[in-house]
Amino acid sequence: MVRWPVHRRGLLIVAGVIAGLLLAQAAGATPGGRAPTGTSTTESFFEGFFLSRVTHANGEKTIDIIGSVLLWILICLSAVNVGLIGYLALNNQRKNIVPSGVMTEVRRLLGVGDYRQALELTRRDESFFSKVMYAGLNESSHGFAAIMRSLEQSAEVLLTKRMRPIEILYMFAQVSPMMGLLGTVYGIIFSFKVFVSMGGRASPALLAGGIGTALVATFWGLVVAIPALAAYSMLKNKVDQLTLEALTAAEELLGQFKPKTAGAAAGITPGAPPGIAPKPVLKPTVHAGTNT
Repeated sequence: MVRWPVHRRGLLIVAGVIAGLLLAQAAGATPGGRAPTGTSTTESFFEGFFLSRVTHANGEKTIDIIGSVLLWILICLSAVNVGLIGYLALNNQRKNIVPSGVMTEVRRLLGVGDYRQALELTRRDESFFSKVMYAGLNESSHGFAAIMRSLEQSAEVLLTKRMRPIEILYMFAQVSPMMGLLGTVYGIIFSFKVFVSMGGRASPALLAGGIGTALVATFWGLVVAIPALAAYSMLKNKVDQLTLEALTAAEELLGQFKPKTAGAAAGITPGAPPGIAPKPVLKPTVHAGTNT
């Protein structure tokens, strides 16, 4: 099976859209260049939101290729946006970040001292909690400082990888209104060109094509941007909350590897040198006063 590069597939999709629009224009044309009358409501709805048509001075209606391509790019972005939101919502559930079952089992294994089984369990599990726990447990032979350092480094890398796809939604929320604005500016420019070509006496029907393109492009830009921005905010907050919960639990479980201080183990006052008992605190003796 031949696998096309991503940029070539994108060019093929754009070329297919343009070819389809040209075929639609050729099929929709009638003898004499006049648009067919008596179109149904479904056709009017489709043409209004999925095609950009313009009316020429002789009454001929044709498909505006540039305006229609802009609309279909935004429509494709809308479909990709919905699919990406669904994928990210499924991929960032609690069970994928901080599964309660795995966390409870790891706590039980560490409680009974079965560190090898805890290491194996976290190695097999693919959740965020298990990966940071495995990174910390894998460094247990190098001391508590190495455990915490490995935990923090692993958490930073995993959080960055998890946030990268979510940031695509933010990019969609920023780019799609700009593309809608591009279609708006193009439609207004087209309307003014028609107005000038008619010597300032253009009928509203001639101006409706460009104005319609401007409004529909803005509509599709907002259709992409509003869900993308809302989903980005909700997913980002959810991931921040769950990863913080996972890190807190991991640090609590790995805290048992923290060595006890020598002073606390020997009952020595904190701050006293090891092996030397603290000097007793002498209280001044108070003598009863004598009368002279």
